[in-house]
Amino acid sequence: MALLDRLPRHLFTPRGWGMLGAGAAALAAAYIMGRRDLLTLSVLLLVLPLVSLAGIRLVKPRFRVSREFNPSPVETSAPTTVRLAVSRTGNGSGRATMEERLPPRFGESPAFRFPSRSATGGTSRYEYHLRSARRGQFRIGPVTAEFTDPFGLSLHRQAIDDGDILTVTPAAVVLPLTGLAGARGNDGVTATRIRANPSDDDVMTREYRHGDPMRRVHWAATARHGALMVRQEESVTTPEATIILDHRFPAFSSGSTAVSAGLSAQDGPSMATSGTFEWAVVAAMSISAHLSERNYGLRLLDVRGEPAFLHSPSAPDPEAEEYSGTSGLQSIAESLAAIQLTAPHHHQHRDGRLPDAAPRGFSLPGLSGHRNRASQDSGPPSFDDRLMDKLSAHRMRGPLIAVLGRISPEEALSLAPAAGYGTNAFAIVVADRPADFDPVLEALRQGGWRAVAVPPSVPVASAWGQFDQDVELPAPAVEVRRGAGVVR
Repeated sequence: MALLDRLPRHLFTPRGWGMLGAGAAALAAAYIMGRRDLLTLSVLLLVLPLVSLAGIRLVKPRFRVSREFNPSPVETSAPTTVRLAVSRTGNGSGRATMEERLPPRFGESPAFRFPSRSATGGTSRYEYHLRSARRGQFRIGPVTAEFTDPFGLSLHRQAIDDGDILTVTPAAVVLPLTGLAGARGNDGVTATRIRANPSDDDVMTREYRHGDPMRRVHWAATARHGALMVRQEESVTTPEATIILDHRFPAFSSGSTAVSAGLSAQDGPSMATSGTFEWAVVAAMSISAHLSERNYGLRLLDVRGEPAFLHSPSAPDPEAEEYSGTSGLQSIAESLAAIQLTAPHHHQHRDGRLPDAAPRGFSLPGLSGHRNRASQDSGPPSFDDRLMDKLSAHRMRGPLIAVLGRISPEEALSLAPAAGYGTNAFAIVVADRPADFDPVLEALRQGGWRAVAVPPSVPVASAWGQFDQDVELPAPAVEVRRGAGVVR
């Protein structure tokens, strides 16, 4: 048995190796004894395993594999159940040993026998559970089948499917209620509703413009002003919250320290991330869930004014900016699953590979003080007119929240005026040494932001609670917009 254990297991079974050994012994005996019958026996014993080996590689059994994840996607640290259904599609019989290949983070790969004892209709069903403490996209599978010939002499192992992608999304944490809506009612928080049947005195008017239909002329206002006045159009909108997510590579690196890879090469494509960025991802997910539960429409941008998930490999719709309802929140979660840091000069490829400007080591040169070299790079500028134009287009429709990495005082000065585009403005700077960012916070606060700097060791809920721990946020009332004005 010790000798059989040293022989390759991917060619012959112990029976096959035994037959080959017996054939070799018979051949040696025939040579020594000169017996013709022993020569015939040795040829038979040697040829039969070789023929079976050739046959099993030429005539391979065919299988069909169906794999389901429940739930899918799954949140970090939550279990998902994997259900496999395997059936034979071609001619053949016999048993096979199968194994589901898994990334190393999921532990030992499950193995099972085909067909199973509970097989029905030629289909064998199997079930096992997975759990990941990290977000990302992981290939589960393929299933490999190891089967033998009808005589049980030779072995062949092959993959019988391509595997499927399991998406692990960041789990949102429950955030304390805060006064996000701002002073919009008698209590300073609750939005007041316009009356359902406004009188003529409540109707907003403006001067007549060429092309306005005459049916919109407001004659009473025309008589008061002595000029032709028309009613402004009314439209009902849902309050919106805009979230700015910083995912620049230098903003979340630790000086000369290399940014860690969230996934090992064995788990799948490397993912450029860091502890501070992982905190920012959880914060973005938690804030999105917090606001979505209160019926806010969500808009997510990056610091350049582009869609926040434009370069996320897991984004269902990379170019989307606006999200609403349960489906929108689910899309945000999937987009955050594999989002990673973008290189300073170029964007990442959609498949997750970093461009040549960011080497695989993810290291960056040291930064001087808290000045961020991202602002000095030749890539698309951050916090410039493009971002301001995006924010201005949705002026005063709801709160503005920025989840930022290491930004310089100059960048803070550029971002500061953006607070005027939201009913309230909140900024969280996540950094290993928050005390270094006092000038940044001061610049943001001067512009009207409520800003805090926190290390990644602080819970997201605690950081969020620093904005306003005493004021509750009810579900926002519907706003009525009239032309460029807003009535609350």
